[in-house]
Amino acid sequence: MASTLLEQTRSNHEEVERLERMIVQDLQTEPPSSRDRLVQGHRVRRMIESIMRTTDKLVETYEDKDGARDDEIGVLGGQTATGTTVYSAFYDRLKEIREYHRKHPSGRLVDDNEDDEALLKEEPVIAFSGEEGFGRYLDLHDMYNRYINSKFGERIEYSAYLDVFSQPEKIPHKLKFSRQYRNYMEALLEYLIYFFQRTEPLQDLDRILSKAVTDFEEQYADGKVEGWENNGQENELIPSQHTVIDLDYYTTVEELLDVGPEKLKEALGALGLKVGGTPLQRAERLFLTKHTPLEKLDKKHFAKPQHNGKQNGDAKSTQESESAKEIALTEAKVKKLCNLLDETIERTKLNIVKKQSLSYEEREEEREGEEANAESESDDEDGQIYNPLKLPMGWDGKPIPYWLYKLHGLGQEFTCEICGNYSYWGRRAFERHFKEFRHQHGMRCLGIPNTKNFNEITSIEEAKELWKRIQERQGVNKWRPELEEEYEDREGNIYNKKTYSDLQRQGLI
Repeated sequence: MASTLLEQTRSNHEEVERLERMIVQDLQTEPPSSRDRLVQGHRVRRMIESIMRTTDKLVETYEDKDGARDDEIGVLGGQTATGTTVYSAFYDRLKEIREYHRKHPSGRLVDDNEDDEALLKEEPVIAFSGEEGFGRYLDLHDMYNRYINSKFGERIEYSAYLDVFSQPEKIPHKLKFSRQYRNYMEALLEYLIYFFQRTEPLQDLDRILSKAVTDFEEQYADGKVEGWENNGQENELIPSQHTVIDLDYYTTVEELLDVGPEKLKEALGALGLKVGGTPLQRAERLFLTKHTPLEKLDKKHFAKPQHNGKQNGDAKSTQESESAKEIALTEAKVKKLCNLLDETIERTKLNIVKKQSLSYEEREEEREGEEANAESESDDEDGQIYNPLKLPMGWDGKPIPYWLYKLHGLGQEFTCEICGNYSYWGRRAFERHFKEFRHQHGMRCLGIPNTKNFNEITSIEEAKELWKRIQERQGVNKWRPELEEEYEDREGNIYNKKTYSDLQRQGLI
């Protein structure tokens, strides 16, 4: 064949070096937006995976398990397996080459530069749901529905679920051995891994999880895993908080009946006693343990062991121990990924709270604004900022988010005639302007003191009318600055002019 094993080896080495150069070239370019940064990460990840596949082929070639590489090297040195001469081997190879080009008369000339440029401009398709916002938020609605419809979950809001899903140790221990809980944790782990791979393509997730497994094995052997301190055996040896009944509070069997038949059944099962019979029989059987140790009770009160006795019991205990370890390991992996995605989780919480405060129309406007900002990030080569909603600029020189614009009411205009018909946008700016120089100067020009009585007054006529009524109520036709003019010291204390002057002369302020 025209393409020999040695030629393939050389070509593979060349391909690895080419991809390495492209990775360096790609990473030297700073992406203009977070979206471009994510696309760049996935592009580099694909090139790394291609290098790994090519390297595996090279390792397989150098191992030479079938001896093909040694045979080819021997042919180049004049040695043949059939004992033919060097010239015979040469003409055999020449015949193969001619036969190959006869079957493939035309070949495309490959320009490496064109291929490199095309690969660097490639945009991998990254699948995100609409709720995930191109990797900015988590979409745990499916996990949330599983949680609230399960025996181990609670009926809580989605925003509250985002606070508890990363804390499996809060779930009662006895509920963790159900198949429903195991399937839920496995599905949650699978989603978090998939989300992390899409948002952090350059992170070595296998190494991170491997380290987490190693740490878990050490902690589990020492009984230091939170919620699994006794390696999962406390479910058998110690009744849980839901099944504990303190018999010291009960003096008769009739009083014990008040706890209910289900509680009695759970308490008996936790102690290994029979759980059958009427509620009265259950209460009598449980009441026996108040004054008699379990070791001295009659065997007729205990539940019958399974077939094969101790052997089956030991096998069941081993199986449950292994099951507990698998569940605990899944929880440890989930908590590790939640720590890695801590910022994303917090961002998701804020996004949910923000959405709950918006109407449907405001959500649609917010979505359109985000799409417009996303498009403007990619089309910002001329330095022009796309701002169709006329939003104010933030500290970063870009339009502020629409939800923040609505929260502060920046779309509301307040005009003050005293300030020369100056406009203030937003309630906060309007309330603050009454203490600013512009408004104070306007009040001084009118001969009116700028006191709290005139807050919210923006009309000149209204201010004069209010000042006239105040003077009439006080019985004074002239403003007395020594009593009514306000002064403020460095500590923020307010005095009238006379008091302030006295304290200043005494050196107290």
